[in-house]
Amino acid sequence: MIERLGLAVLNRIDPEMAHSFALKALHTPFAPQPGPVRSPRLETRLGDLLLPNPVGLAAGFDKNAMAIAPLMQAGFGFIEVGAATPRPQPGNPRPRLFRLREDRAAINRFGFNNDGIEAIADRLAERPEGIPVGLNIGANKDSPDRARDFAEVMRVARTLVDFATVNVSSPNTEKLRDLQGAEALRGLLSGVMAERGTVPIFLKIAPDLKDSELAEIGSVAIEAGVTGIIATNTTLSRGGLVSRHRNEKGGLSGRPLFLPSTRVLARLYRETGGSMPLIGVGGVASAADAYAKIRAGASAVQLYTAMVYQGLSLAERIARGLEEMLVNDGFQNVSEAVGTGVEDWL
Repeated sequence: MIERLGLAVLNRIDPEMAHSFALKALHTPFAPQPGPVRSPRLETRLGDLLLPNPVGLAAGFDKNAMAIAPLMQAGFGFIEVGAATPRPQPGNPRPRLFRLREDRAAINRFGFNNDGIEAIADRLAERPEGIPVGLNIGANKDSPDRARDFAEVMRVARTLVDFATVNVSSPNTEKLRDLQGAEALRGLLSGVMAERGTVPIFLKIAPDLKDSELAEIGSVAIEAGVTGIIATNTTLSRGGLVSRHRNEKGGLSGRPLFLPSTRVLARLYRETGGSMPLIGVGGVASAADAYAKIRAGASAVQLYTAMVYQGLSLAERIARGLEEMLVNDGFQNVSEAVGTGVEDWL
């Protein structure tokens, strides 16, 4: 009831201000803190990472690593903070975050606003033990060498995180998505891999890619030795939206992203032959959504926008609902369900 009341209040004020209040509220006794949902049926691996459950928090919710400890107790199996850039940057002018209530979606054009890797690293150094914590890494908007920026963030953070995500798919930094091209991506990943130590590296891609581009990215990722791919970031598409903010510039997330992001996920699973872990992101708002992503090829899922409308307790509800679905379908472990429905999306 407290969570419902809090959501009702937060959804009546400026969305970016509401987000700031929500992060502060996590440090109060009113925040949902059931602890990570643990179950032998839900326990899964992402490369060398052992997750108590496959439901994760996507990057962007806690950009500056301000609420790691309470988020680790919110039911998730893993969390991702950031994106972090070498130097602090304010991001794009406000307003830059818009709720699309009728579409159960959001549009943002933040532009990698963050406190910079040095400040974020100090907070990561103080995090408690528990579930895996990852960092989304990016480049400064005005950087003359963006590939070098990614490597620099990795160098600073490599002893402080359990995994890192190379984010070349945000639509809110000009020409960033150009780094998804084969040659540029190969060079960028080479620099990051050289600085990572033993940290698993994931690559986050856009949903607005052609099949040929997906095949190319999959090939480069395997060649570079990354642990897995996160599919997908926000989209530039605006098809079918009805909310008054539907034409705002930026990346669209939430319910409208579920179908296109899951199709990309399934195609990527096919292109890689299931040879590397995939994380499904985009429109996950229920246990059924999470299960669909897993059956389309995801070893784990992440959520963010759905919490704007359903609250932080959604993580626990999805994990427990997912376990019920696995039981009903006779799976002893979630890994057995991965890719079992991929043909439905191709």
